[in-house]
Amino acid sequence: MTRTKEVRDTIARTTLEEVTAAELMNSEVMTIRHDWPVSYLAEFLTEHSISGGPVVTDEGKLLGVVSVTDIVRHDSFPERRPAKDIAPIYYHHALEDHYSHEDLSSFRFAANDQTTVRDIMTPMLFAVPEDAKMREVAKTMITGRIHRVLVTRGDELVGIISALDVIRLLANGN
Repeated sequence: MTRTKEVRDTIARTTLEEVTAAELMNSEVMTIRHDWPVSYLAEFLTEHSISGGPVVTDEGKLLGVVSVTDIVRHDSFPERRPAKDIAPIYYHHALEDHYSHEDLSSFRFAANDQTTVRDIMTPMLFAVPEDAKMREVAKTMITGRIHRVLVTRGDELVGIISALDVIRLLANGN
């Protein structure tokens, strides 16, 4: 059974207000290591067609989140000299359906850049417990002005919900 079908079946049994984070979350969370170079992060996000994810230590401890926005912000600092090499063309092809030409042209990856994920990540975590109702998930996203919320059981990461998951829930709920 696909995740989308499971969500539809859940909606059929309950009202939207009763859906919990555990029922909507994606439990296969792609985590990002804090010590990855930014260039590798860009490859990882592109390869997996995701826009960001939780940052963890070698031991799996949550440190924060990082997204494409953080990469763009890092590469857009005025004090940074623009890289001579534009991102390889395959980055642009993989991302052109998701970002404007203007955004894509701002992506610069210098081969000798020693910046790591930890240097550009957002160290603030927005998380909800797995029994949180969708209203709490939505409020957390709105309050934090974020596109993804982590789902936890105690201090353990058990899932992630993206804004797209919430929109998909609403679209399938009618």
